[in-house]
Amino acid sequence: MRYIDSIIAGFGGQGVMLIGNLLAYAGMKDGLNVTYIPVYGPEMRGGTANCTVVLSEEDIGSPIIHKPKSLIAMNRPSLDKFQSRVEDGGIHIINSSLVDMELADQDRLKCYAVPCNDIADKLGNTRMANMVAIGAFVEASKIISIDAVIGSLENVISERYHKLIPANTEAIKAGAETVS
Repeated sequence: MRYIDSIIAGFGGQGVMLIGNLLAYAGMKDGLNVTYIPVYGPEMRGGTANCTVVLSEEDIGSPIIHKPKSLIAMNRPSLDKFQSRVEDGGIHIINSSLVDMELADQDRLKCYAVPCNDIADKLGNTRMANMVAIGAFVEASKIISIDAVIGSLENVISERYHKLIPANTEAIKAGAETVS
């Protein structure tokens, strides 16, 4: 059975909500049931922001996640806040551009050091670090296809920014390559 739940966290402005939204759309495109809960608050710019996503072949009983099977930590405060909650053996995507990998619980979790900001910089736009992270997550978890994620970009990126879909596609693929 295909199932994963995840917390995605980072600074406000890092595109954390976009990652969650994109995962939800891609999950639906791949035929899964999904829940997506964004956590908004004073975190919007600069503080920490997070969302939860559940992807499942079966009905989802509750969108609340106490012990997630995975975590995408885009910054150090997110790692500090959520890493201890991830279930043993869970997938942990860490933005190693901003987080020292010595802080990762590599004995308990499947940790992937992904230099999201560095890769996005090389591709020409630091703001695509979130796309690098989702590419790495999808490749590590195998829960949905990269094609479903790429095919869902038009659903989550406003029409006036559709010209950026090819660059975002490249960032997703680059992220996937870091864990393959």
